[in-house]
Amino acid sequence: MPLLPLLASATLTVAPVPAAQHVNQVDTAIREGHSQVLVLGTSHLSSLPEGFDPHRFDPLLDKLAAWKPEMILIEALGGAQCDYLRAFTHAYPDQASNYCPDPAAARAALKLDQAGAEKEIEERLAQAAADRPAAERRRLIVLFLAAGDPASAMVQWLRLPEAERKPEGELSADLAKALAPRNRLNENTLIAAALAARLGLERVYPVDDHTGDRASGKVDPAFEQRLGAIWQGTPGAGDAFKTLGGIEESFVKGGGVLDYYRAVNGPVYQDIAVRFDFGAAAADTGEGLVGRRYLAYWETRNLRMVANIREAIGPRPGLRALAVVGASHKPYYERYLGMTSEVKLAEVDAVLK
Repeated sequence: MPLLPLLASATLTVAPVPAAQHVNQVDTAIREGHSQVLVLGTSHLSSLPEGFDPHRFDPLLDKLAAWKPEMILIEALGGAQCDYLRAFTHAYPDQASNYCPDPAAARAALKLDQAGAEKEIEERLAQAAADRPAAERRRLIVLFLAAGDPASAMVQWLRLPEAERKPEGELSADLAKALAPRNRLNENTLIAAALAARLGLERVYPVDDHTGDRASGKVDPAFEQRLGAIWQGTPGAGDAFKTLGGIEESFVKGGGVLDYYRAVNGPVYQDIAVRFDFGAAAADTGEGLVGRRYLAYWETRNLRMVANIREAIGPRPGLRALAVVGASHKPYYERYLGMTSEVKLAEVDAVLK
């Protein structure tokens, strides 16, 4: 019998359901061995004061290492997207300057462009090795800098024996400045790169995305002023943000790192972060619907970030992945990752207990 009549007769016997529900059968087809993703929300640690002791993060790294992630994903733009943003400055006038490291010196040293650097990285890392010669690690550092991925360059730096952490060969003194202590004060290095090196991983994976920034339309001073008024004018916002500020201040002044990360990933912090930012924006009914336009940018960005995570973990079904991201992304990450059929979310409290 021809296929179309068969399909037509089959549909007559199926109770009508929303089309999206048909995807549920994909979810149930994977009975075991799901990929596990742990979403660790964090403040942006680049705001930590000069002289902050990085060893204060050791108890957090101990807990995360015990969970044994096989891949670590970070809130950073990949070099290829940065090249795109530079090429399309008419649409993205400030994004590259705000979010992208300058790879020019590293590319000039290697005589490679973005694609060439990425290709060599992939070829080298495809050759599994328990360890690598110092000269190869230094070349990988420069390759990652050329690829616009300084966090992965830091992984290679930390995997060098301390005596070998010095400029040499292709790694010039100027290029090594990207690895200087002050440049380590952000979550991509203090947490992600440090953990990757401890676990014997070769790199981290940038998954941020700013190509959707146009989803809000034109952003000008009037837009920004209106958005600020939405946030400040939401009843209870002042007290709510004082609560978040108190959590941050307590940590900076010596509070325990595990207590801090339990709080940042906990319900009170997460509720405030969403209610008085995106919730307030979504409720906007003012002229130009500025809040709704801002929300369009935010949802687009997070959808694309999660798509980048799905792509990164795709070749290795069943692995454990840690996603380190700004705290206000966490609920969106978990919402969108929760819609995928192959991913199960791990609980931060269970890992940090």
